[in-house]
Amino acid sequence: MKRFAAFILTAVVTATSLVPLKAQEVLGGTDVVRGAGSTFAYPMISQWAHNYRRWLALGGNFPFFNSGLDDPRVGPPLDYEPVGSLAGMLRARDRAVDFGASDAPLPSDELAKLGLGQFPIVIGGVVVVVNIDGVGSNEIRFTGEVLADIFLGKIREWSHPAIKALNPDLKLPEAPISVVHRSDGSGTTYNLAHFLAQVSSEWQSTMGVKTLLPWRQGTGAKANEGVAIAVRNTRNSIAYLEYTQATRLKLSTALIRNRAGQFVVPDGKSFQTAAASAEWSKKTDFDLMLTNAPGDEAYPITATVFVLMHKQPSSPRRSREALAFFKWALEKGSRDAATLGYVPLPPALVSQVIDYWSKTFRAGL
Repeated sequence: MKRFAAFILTAVVTATSLVPLKAQEVLGGTDVVRGAGSTFAYPMISQWAHNYRRWLALGGNFPFFNSGLDDPRVGPPLDYEPVGSLAGMLRARDRAVDFGASDAPLPSDELAKLGLGQFPIVIGGVVVVVNIDGVGSNEIRFTGEVLADIFLGKIREWSHPAIKALNPDLKLPEAPISVVHRSDGSGTTYNLAHFLAQVSSEWQSTMGVKTLLPWRQGTGAKANEGVAIAVRNTRNSIAYLEYTQATRLKLSTALIRNRAGQFVVPDGKSFQTAAASAEWSKKTDFDLMLTNAPGDEAYPITATVFVLMHKQPSSPRRSREALAFFKWALEKGSRDAATLGYVPLPPALVSQVIDYWSKTFRAGL
């Protein structure tokens, strides 16, 4: 079954019942550019938007569209709702927003059917975190196989021999493992599942790779922030979430064994190593996953944030303004991305993305 159809069949009821989080107005002006989706990307989009507004207020330095005297000096506000990747896809499909953001790419044939284009904006990591007394960041180790068994409910105690074998020097409690997972359709979930499906045949056959999974156990929480808060408040818990949210709340991250057999610290350097192997030029619509990438220092659950926009937008002006924002972000927002622990797109990929806009979107640059 095609990927987008699978998302809808497994989670459309959940997605359509989501109550939007408080929107953030970020640019200034009269019209509104609306976006929704990835909570993984929310810290980055918020930071970019704040600095873009400041850059515009100070005068900027590249021209706005049409260059006419009647053009507004500052673009419209950006209203972005972090409601999860699946909801962002659905809203983009239904023209309820000017762009959707997702950590799970769609294949070219699905994009063509929906009249959508797709491009990456930033790279980051999905981390595994624990709340165990006496266990700090990057002290506990997991393989993908052990993680799969924990999230499948096959390993239920922290004292399980498989966990002890990986962590002989850690004092782990004789206590049940409390699993926290996403309750909404999530690209963060999709990337975790994509990695686990590559290392566990049981995961592949029973859970699969979807934005919303048939969890057998655990407590669900909405959005990356909700997962972060839940694990922080639950002793002896384990969860997965976006790296920036984990570091912001000072949660204890885990080392994950990568494809080369190394236990890797999640950080900008290991995300960058994983991203370096990507061959974007071979993908027409950037449909590429970075999980389980080669390289001794590559983090195995590295993820990309994608933007979805209609090729024939309802409002060409808002579409142009959205692309103006992303052009600034890709060309001038690298420092913001690195500061938050994301990986900015390399210059060659930025050029490829901007070229893609002109060929794909009627309102493109």
